[in-house]
Amino acid sequence: MHLDVQVLRDFYYRSALGRAAQKIIRNQVLDFWPEAKGQTVAGYGFAVPLLRPYLPDARRVVGLMPGPQGVMPWPAGMQNVSVLCEETQWPLETGHTDKLVLMHGLETSQNPTEVLEEAYRVLGPGGQALFVVPNRTGLWARADQTPFGFGRPYTSGQLEAQLKRHDFVPEAHVSVLYQPPSTRRFWMKTGPFWEKTGRAIPAIMAGGVMMVLASKRHPPRHRGVGEAARVLSPLDVLTPKPGKVAEPV
Repeated sequence: MHLDVQVLRDFYYRSALGRAAQKIIRNQVLDFWPEAKGQTVAGYGFAVPLLRPYLPDARRVVGLMPGPQGVMPWPAGMQNVSVLCEETQWPLETGHTDKLVLMHGLETSQNPTEVLEEAYRVLGPGGQALFVVPNRTGLWARADQTPFGFGRPYTSGQLEAQLKRHDFVPEAHVSVLYQPPSTRRFWMKTGPFWEKTGRAIPAIMAGGVMMVLASKRHPPRHRGVGEAARVLSPLDVLTPKPGKVAEPV
């Protein structure tokens, strides 16, 4: 079950806890991918908070938002790059995406297998995907007041096994968000301490979010000839539609 786009927007852009989470996750994304000059970068689910650093130099940035979630224009004050799409039919050419981020898209989908098939399809040879999902053993997966409290949380073994079945090769994984998912002043103030401590002793503390970096296996091992050659007609980035969220982010 996907959360409504307004709920996600309010958490990441209008709450102190959400802004703190956004910063921590985005910094880790930049550790994996410091730059994307001349590349195509896409995000599926509600990944747009993580894509902003790539806007100046990437050849193209696209924010794919699934129909059950809804779409909002993004980024504020610039040409819109977000588009509403079907969960299993993304308006991207086959094999033309260099970097792909999925956040609040896999664990909330009723069709995770098809979502992973689309992720594989759009990536080019050597392309990489970054999967951001709730950690089953972390506190954030149990907190309904955050978006990571919805959907199916994963363990690292579960996620990596699922990725391998769809011809992704896991290359690195890391846990983030060690601070409790609380808006109380003490926990917010001590957030950097918990993040540093949790990464130093991950065997004792469980991060709330897992991030797995995986590359596209090419040629694939588990597909019939031509199975991954389906081509969708690419769409131009849509302009905001009436009735959709149009507030600055």
